[in-house]
Amino acid sequence: MVRSEETKPQVGQASKPRGRPRSFDRETALEKALLAFWEHGYEATSVSDLTRVMDIGAPSLYAAFGDKRSLFEEVVREYGTTYGSFCDRALAEEPTARAAVERTLREAAAEYTDPAHPFGCLVIHAAINCTTREVEESLRERRNADIAAFESRVRADIAAGALPAGTDAAALARHTGAMIQGMSQQARDGASRAELEALVEIAMAIWPRT
Repeated sequence: MVRSEETKPQVGQASKPRGRPRSFDRETALEKALLAFWEHGYEATSVSDLTRVMDIGAPSLYAAFGDKRSLFEEVVREYGTTYGSFCDRALAEEPTARAAVERTLREAAAEYTDPAHPFGCLVIHAAINCTTREVEESLRERRNADIAAFESRVRADIAAGALPAGTDAAALARHTGAMIQGMSQQARDGASRAELEALVEIAMAIWPRT
C-alpha cells in the first residue's frame, strides 16, 4: 500500500533516534547497587535483586553497567573512594605508621557501625560464601594491598628510628588487617562503636615503642 503524502517523511526532516533514552540517574542507581551488595554480599545479590532496588529493567542495567560482575567491580571502586576511603587517607596524612593505624581503626569503628548504611565493610563482607573465583581473588587482592601498605609504613618507621629495629613489620601489619576484618564482622554482629573503640585501645597497646 502506498503511503499518503502526510505520512511520508519530509526532506531534511531529522529521523527519530532509535531506542529509548536512559530514564534513570546513573549515580543514584550505582549507589543503590552498592548498598545491596554491601548488605547481602556478591553471591547472594541476584540480577533481579539489583534491578528491583535500582528501579531499572535488566536491559538498562546491562546497557549502563555491563553484567553483574562488571557492576560489582564499579561498586567496589566507588566504595573505595567514598565509604572505604578512610584507610588511604590515614596512610597519606598521618606522620607515622602508629598514628595511621590508630586513626584507621578508630574511623573503622565509626564507619562500620554507622546506621546510615549497612554495617561492616563491603570489601570484607561481599567475599563471604563467594564462589565466583575472579571476584573472590579481586577482593582478596584489595585486602592484601591494604596490609602491604601498612607494612610499608612500618618498615619506613623502622628505618627512620620511629620503631625499634627488631619490630616484625609483616606481623604488625597483618595484625592490623586482622583487626580491621574482625571489627567488620563484629559490627555486623551488633557491636557498638564504643565496643569497637575499646578494641582499638587494646590493639594499640601492643605497638612497640622506641
